[in-house]
Amino acid sequence: MTRSNDVLLVHGGTPLEGEIRVRGAKNLVPKAMVAALLGSGPSRLRNVPDIRDVRVVRGLLQLHGVTVRPGDESGELVLDPTHVESANVADIDAHAGSSRIPILFCGPLLHRLGHAFIPGLGGCDIGGRPIDFHFDVLRQFGATIEKRADGQYLEAPHRLRGTKIRLPYPSVGSTEQVLLTAVLAEGVTELSNAAVEPEIEDLICVLQKMGAIISMDTDRTIRITGVDKLGGYNHRALPDRLEAASWASAALATEGSIYVRGARQREMMTFLNTYRKVGGAFDIGDEGIRFWHPGGKLDAIALETDVHPGFQTDWQQPLVVALTQASGLSIVHETVYESRLGFTSALNQMGAHIQLYRECLGGSACRFGQRNFLHSAVVSGPTKLQGADLIIPDLRGGFSYLIAALAAQGTSRVHGIDLINRGYENFMEKLVELGAKVELPGGTAPASTR
Repeated sequence: MTRSNDVLLVHGGTPLEGEIRVRGAKNLVPKAMVAALLGSGPSRLRNVPDIRDVRVVRGLLQLHGVTVRPGDESGELVLDPTHVESANVADIDAHAGSSRIPILFCGPLLHRLGHAFIPGLGGCDIGGRPIDFHFDVLRQFGATIEKRADGQYLEAPHRLRGTKIRLPYPSVGSTEQVLLTAVLAEGVTELSNAAVEPEIEDLICVLQKMGAIISMDTDRTIRITGVDKLGGYNHRALPDRLEAASWASAALATEGSIYVRGARQREMMTFLNTYRKVGGAFDIGDEGIRFWHPGGKLDAIALETDVHPGFQTDWQQPLVVALTQASGLSIVHETVYESRLGFTSALNQMGAHIQLYRECLGGSACRFGQRNFLHSAVVSGPTKLQGADLIIPDLRGGFSYLIAALAAQGTSRVHGIDLINRGYENFMEKLVELGAKVELPGGTAPASTR
């Protein structure tokens, strides 16, 4: 049964207007917090958002003896790993919850303690994200892994050793695992076909500040020369380009105008090009980007997701909602997560016309074409959306349902909104600031998510 405070009533049909701020990237900040485990002294991380993934990692770090306290400025954390220790298995499992972040603790804990425990992992159900590769990589570094009823127990009786690794796919999580493990391993690690997302580059900046030696080549090869010791870091996290794009799509779908303070052009260039092709308008300033619907019709487009520098998969779901209001047939080919288009069934219940296909409706290389996954979509628009009962399936899909409810006529009941707290800081407060007509059951205004 859904808790009453996990349901949001959304009265649609009102354009979102105003200003919100995005802080540090969800896909960087928790990983930078884990990196602090590798240091011999305290680290300072700034521009930290108040999201659930940050709270999960904070709890896990504290379980392992890391002192985590607020810094002098808002959104700053000071992490002191001087007294790292083993944690109780049950406590780890309880704190991990649905997060997949604990898998990245492996390398740092093996370096600091010689052993690590990883419970069963959760995360959004958007397609296969196998953890076996993480363990295969750790074995190549010299770790031993024992599967137990409550999770995986890892040991490194000797110092981990550098190795050569080629990823079958440029996975962000796998690249992070290699980086966090290789920096203190003996010798050189060469990682080819690595992910090169801006968040990966920012994690490399964090590790370099700590004393790591890491080089990136233009052919997706990363070389890490292991060092004997790392210190702390002082780092300001790059802004969350994925959250910024979500609000941009909300402005487009609701025919509104949103200034996203903190959004940066460099990390969003691919999104901005696509946004302009659809018919959205934006103005780039020194402190952020304003996104708005300029009036008139939106244009249908052909879109394929890809790893960076392609169109990010996390940008796709919110933009698809806006595409339901575009004139003509839009084609969306999802090449990163095979189940990410499942969220469209609820949009169809609201009045959208979206047909899913197993074929690759696009020219990009794709892993899913012959594997019977519904990973391509044809969106026919424009269609009028009507309010409905919506159950949030995953983080980005959940925010997309919010956008659809805001763009629809009538009232929607959106269930499972707590999942959005994983990656969107104070999103209900931001909705209210933008003029959205939202309330909790019983007619009360949304409480602070802080």
